Amino acid sequence: MAEAGERSGSFNVFNEVPTAPSRSRSTSAARSVVAFRPISDQDCPLVMDINIVMQPDAVASARLDGKTQVLGKISEMFGRFYGLDTDEILEGLELRETLGSTGFGHGVAIPHCRSSAVKRPTMVLLRLDQPVDFGAADREPVSLVFGLVSPENAGATHLHALAAISRFARDDAMVQAIEDAPDADAMFALLTNQFLRDAA
Repeated sequence: MAEAGERSGSFNVFNEVPTAPSRSRSTSAARSVVAFRPISDQDCPLVMDINIVMQPDAVASARLDGKTQVLGKISEMFGRFYGLDTDEILEGLELRETLGSTGFGHGVAIPHCRSSAVKRPTMVLLRLDQPVDFGAADREPVSLVFGLVSPENAGATHLHALAAISRFARDDAMVQAIEDAPDADAMFALLTNQFLRDAA
């Protein structure tokens, strides 16, 4: 399946966002975001609820071999669809995983980190064609991955976003519907309909 950003007729307001030259993984997070302007509310065509922002194209399916590749893919999606520094995001996601797996259970993982380059919690969705071991507490392999990047000082807002995704992940019927969706457009529609319903 082609990635969401490659679908004909898709609208991505971040296509013109300039990117900085690639940096080594040793570059500090503080320096790595200097060349990136913070994402504003005007940049984001969809506010999924009062706190979660998602680009319509930020949905993809992929066949990956393990957790490391999944985190790399999630980081690439944040770079591609939101103009974030891929290395900075990957470092943040990997650091968070050292504190404990973000495998939520029910076949869902929610890898997350912080960045000064976003103004609101910002999300991508990755569906795995073949489930991978994420070290989840229920030992179930993961097939849906919700990547989340929140502002550096977004304490309560970050927790609210995690709680909103967690509510979705506990809905087995919706998780199954996302897994069975025929394409990225259908996945996005199911996801946003549920979030907007929860926010109502």
